[in-house]
Amino acid sequence: MTLAINLNQAIFALTDALDLVGIDEVRHGKRVGYMAFRCAEVMGLGKVQRERLFHIGMLHDCGVSSSRVHGHLVAEMQWEHAQAHAVEGADLMASFPPFSGFAEVIRYHHVPWRDLERMDYLSPEVRRDANLIFMADRVDVIGAQYRGLDLLDRAEAIKGKLASYAGTLFAPELVGVFKRAARSEAFWMMLEAPHLDKFLMDMNRFTTPEQISFETVKHLARLFSRIVDAKSPFTYQHSIGVAQLARYLAQRTGLDDDTQDKIEVAGLLHDLGKLRIPDEVLDKPGKLDPRELQVMRCHSFETYQVLRGIGGFEDIARWAAYHHETLDGEGYPFHRQGMDLSIEARIVAVADVFQALAQNRPYRPAMSVERIIEILRDLAGRGRLDPEVVALVVTDAEPCLHWATKPVGANGAFAGRYGRPKDAVPATPLRLMRRPG
Repeated sequence: MTLAINLNQAIFALTDALDLVGIDEVRHGKRVGYMAFRCAEVMGLGKVQRERLFHIGMLHDCGVSSSRVHGHLVAEMQWEHAQAHAVEGADLMASFPPFSGFAEVIRYHHVPWRDLERMDYLSPEVRRDANLIFMADRVDVIGAQYRGLDLLDRAEAIKGKLASYAGTLFAPELVGVFKRAARSEAFWMMLEAPHLDKFLMDMNRFTTPEQISFETVKHLARLFSRIVDAKSPFTYQHSIGVAQLARYLAQRTGLDDDTQDKIEVAGLLHDLGKLRIPDEVLDKPGKLDPRELQVMRCHSFETYQVLRGIGGFEDIARWAAYHHETLDGEGYPFHRQGMDLSIEARIVAVADVFQALAQNRPYRPAMSVERIIEILRDLAGRGRLDPEVVALVVTDAEPCLHWATKPVGANGAFAGRYGRPKDAVPATPLRLMRRPG
């Protein structure tokens, strides 16, 4: 695969995904990144260090996928369980080489300074950076109820409250740095959404670009999928299962290796938008009411909005976002139909339904393969799923169940009776193998 992407665009996309966890309270990571960057300027740090702190601030809450956890973090100055998400986030960052240098700072970004300054096994830079991110994070929490001119009016009060924690939660030197960075009106006004968005556009344009290979992209997609699937015990490794099954079906239909790679990534990323669904809706044991159903139906649109900002991801964004579209046009959220849906999008849709039915959910247990096949045939007969892809699943029911349900490690290693999905022998190519879109 020759496709490479800009790592900065991937960071912005991941931050957009993390923003969804806040439901209506968005841009938290972006505001923290901005404040960390401005403080780094006051400290006289170089361009690379400033950009690094900006990116860490953007990604510091990567260990949060639960809306309940997010609610505690933005409502309580010192939540007793805050460290759990910092550890999870550090593990995620450590698993992806381009972000591994962020891991230590993220691991300790909720440790109070009175404890952090005694951790001699950490470098002075890690302690400083972790406490700077913690301070920016808590400033955003203190000012969460204010925006625009209201926030500007509260600036002195916020700085005063911050000073009250000097020596306990925050290093006194860093409190002084923040006061110097925040003495201008422009600092506070930049935190307002339209101005912050312009700052982010400038950062995206002027930050030192770094291209990553498609193999690294796949590794990043697995990181994204771990964040999404951690949202609920009922969706654990759902994205991995969809990706494995989609790749297997793509191979069986005779699609080329590059397309198989891309369809695997689409499977990993198809449910990014579920980060915006409240936990109580996603885990509800009974039938969703009309309002909850509408909330649930928005998730694939959110997936598209996150992925469309990554150059080179145009196909992947559509295949991932169309996984609830149907041939009869009655799917959601775009109501694509017929020839608007490529074979790749149709494969991801079938893989998503198969894997979901094969997995325990709060409202029902996992289904047998016989029952899954029965449901897939019914959906194909009613114009919901592609009948030829479903026919292929029927023919290969046992390996399809294997790929839909066999877990893999965090590094994406595949194992088991059927080898890797790419080892599948192609079937006779489907007559609809290539469609526009």
